[in-house]
Order: sequence, then structure tokens, then C-alpha cells
Amino acid sequence: MLNTPAMQFGQSSACCQTALSVRSRTENGWRWHQRFSRSSETPSKEYGESEFARSPKLARLEAALFVADRALSLRKLTQMATLADSQEAQSLIEQLNDLYDAGNSAFRIESVAAGFKLLTLPSLVKWLDRIHDRQAYMKLSSPAMETLSIIAYRQPCTRADVEAIRGVQASEMIKQLMEKGLARVVGEDDTLGRPYLYGTTKLFLESFGLTHVNQLPMAEQLIIQDEEDDNENDDSQEKNAA
Repeated sequence: MLNTPAMQFGQSSACCQTALSVRSRTENGWRWHQRFSRSSETPSKEYGESEFARSPKLARLEAALFVADRALSLRKLTQMATLADSQEAQSLIEQLNDLYDAGNSAFRIESVAAGFKLLTLPSLVKWLDRIHDRQAYMKLSSPAMETLSIIAYRQPCTRADVEAIRGVQASEMIKQLMEKGLARVVGEDDTLGRPYLYGTTKLFLESFGLTHVNQLPMAEQLIIQDEEDDNENDDSQEKNAA
């Protein structure tokens, strides 16, 4: 997830010449004629012919992505930009990315958290981290990162599940993750007391550049290992019961 400062979308403050009627004094009296002045109300002819000019649909889509604080689905973008369908929205996103690449822009539209978001290039991360103390706000301690990793790979899971893996109390770490918007309550377990089940959020996916938790490093291997461990525990319990 990258919050960006106000930007220019390849547009300029180009002005156009507007005809003004003025008068000048001659030997035979006053004569009216035209002069030209610069005005910013209407785009210039040069800008209108620019290879970076936006069509109305393209401009609406770009504006929607710019003001959104979360990733937007194709369906949502279609509604906000009044487009024909999701296919047109996808096509316009590709056009915008081509314009950004051609103009060496600092921005690019990426697919994150089952939607699309306007982000800054990775090369600008260190510089942008100094703005609004963003790095300090999103920085996680080692215990918090461990807790978030367990929730991400084992979700949905209870606090007891997290504590069983970490070996220490996890209530405070889970609370911090929820305050940062990285973890949330996704339901209740069926066990005694019906403890809360925790999972990650869309902000978590956006922050780590993911569209789904299956894209986590070694996700498939860890899921397979978890299933094998669960099967072994079930077999052990059956043997003990017998």
C-alpha cells in the first residue's frame, strides 16, 4: 500500500489564445480590432493533440484511482467512471500504464487485494517513507511481525493458536495489528467459549503487494505441512482413545 502526494496526470497548465476586442485611436477616430491574450479556461490546441492527452473516460478512471484510499475492483471502477463494462475498465488501465511508462511517470496501476490501486514506483519508496512518518507508523516489531505471520499463514486462527506457536501471550500483539488495520476478527471458533478467529485484511494485502494470501512465500508448502500435522494429531488422538 502507497499513499501518494498530489500529482499531475501528464497534463499541463497550457493556455489558449482568446480573442479580445480592443480599440485604438487613429486619425479618423477610434477603431476596433482584435488582440489575443492567454487564458487557462480552455486547453490549448497543442495539448489537445498531445500523445499524453486523456479521453474523458480515461480521465475519469484515473481520477477515481487517484482519490481512492483502497484498491478498487473492476466493477467498482466501471461504476465510478461510468464505463461500459469491466473489460473496458481493464483496457483503460492498460492504456494508463502505457502512458505512465512512455512519460517516465512515478506512478503505475497495480493489481492488489482483488482490485487495482494507483501506486508509486518501488524506486521511490525510501524517499516517500520520510513523508508523514509513514515508515514509523507501519513499522512492526519482531513480536508483532511474528504474530502477523502466524495469522497470515494459519488464518482463520484463534489467539490460543498463535500463543501455542509463539510460546508467549499474544493479546497485545494482536491488538496492535488490529489497530494498524492489518488483522481483524473474521468469526468465532466452535470450541468451548467460542473464541474469536483472526485473519488478515485487505490493507495487509495492499501493504505487501499481494492479491491473495496464497501468494505468500512458501504458502503451498506451509499449508501442506499444516495439513500433515493436523492429520498426525488426529491419528494420535484416535490411538489414545482406543
